[in-house]
Amino acid sequence: MRDFDAELEARLTRYAAIDTQSDEDSPTSPSTAIQLDLSRLLVAELQEMGAEDVELTEYGAVLATIPGTAEGPVLGLLAHVDTAPQFNATGVKPRVIKGYNGGVITYPDDPDLSLDPAEFPYLAEKIGHDIITASGTTLLGADDKAGVAIVMTAARHLLNSPEVKRPKIRLAFTPDEEIGRGVHDDLPKDLGADFAYTFDGGDVGEIVYETFSADRCVIRIKGVSIHPGLAKDKLVNAAHLAAKIVQTLPQATMTPETTDDFEGFIHVTDMSGGSSEMTIRLILRDFERDGLAAKGELVRKVCEAVQAGEPRAEIDVEIRPQYRNMRYWLEDDMTPVELAREAARAEGIEVRSVPIRGGTDGSLLTEKGVPCPNIFTGQQNIHGPLEWISVQDMALATRVALGIAGRCVRD
Repeated sequence: MRDFDAELEARLTRYAAIDTQSDEDSPTSPSTAIQLDLSRLLVAELQEMGAEDVELTEYGAVLATIPGTAEGPVLGLLAHVDTAPQFNATGVKPRVIKGYNGGVITYPDDPDLSLDPAEFPYLAEKIGHDIITASGTTLLGADDKAGVAIVMTAARHLLNSPEVKRPKIRLAFTPDEEIGRGVHDDLPKDLGADFAYTFDGGDVGEIVYETFSADRCVIRIKGVSIHPGLAKDKLVNAAHLAAKIVQTLPQATMTPETTDDFEGFIHVTDMSGGSSEMTIRLILRDFERDGLAAKGELVRKVCEAVQAGEPRAEIDVEIRPQYRNMRYWLEDDMTPVELAREAARAEGIEVRSVPIRGGTDGSLLTEKGVPCPNIFTGQQNIHGPLEWISVQDMALATRVALGIAGRCVRD
């Protein structure tokens, strides 16, 4: 009755081909102008389909309204337009594998790359589905253009179906989620929703109300610079001190590659500089506030120890909050979570609520007063060339979005 496959396929392939990579080092909002290429397209599409109050805010978010046809709380539906900085996102060539046959998927632009269902069991479950991947040299961008496609498809359906009872619905498509800056301070007020949902999750059935708490850490090291030919007892090499700090931090535990489930980590993301000055960037993650604070304190103590061994150097540690576990607020009122679970079960979906070893715009929105759990889209192997998604998984997410809207209507 509600076959959204063709529309979702067309939207995702159209959106994914637009480069929208964000940039953590940029001070602007949004961090990259190219994100606005997709944002402006969404504005045009929303206006064409008849949405109200369509605007592109000064901070780069697209907002719009689907008028209500019945009484109920104001519902928010969100997705983010940017793609991750970790892998090439320029020149994405989406391709659709119709009626996947269960075999190994190869890539035209990288013959050495393959997507094997023996290695990725979730793919083995998708025989007969239409699978979208990139061509091998870029990520796909289903994180989170799948979410954008889902919200836009649900919006188009509702705007074309005035007989369908739903409350007022506010849409938001945010920039810079991948760098932790997707929720501008003005967004909660501008959105005006009583509660909301981000469509930015993985496996079908995942309805998430628990995420990491996150801090970003920057260590700046200033050595003593002098010509190496005259350096005896004078040179203090900042690169050596940076190496010592990284080597002293946990290696066999408390790193992303050694942790899972509810374990947090300290992750060195990059180092830059030279013998005179070095910068180390890290991310700190834990599900609990105390655990996050302890990881920050461990980094400080390591830096203090290295500093004590070389007092002529200057080592500065800056730790900046990014987002907090949405569970701290949602557990006080699980109504949004239960509505999503009911909508999913009505579609025959087995519901799972697993903690995200990451965060979403919903983490910050929830902290800022708009409860916002996260709903699956089907996206897999995100942030790399093996990223893929099932069109049929996206269709299930679209039907869940519509089911949530229906359940928000007051009798």
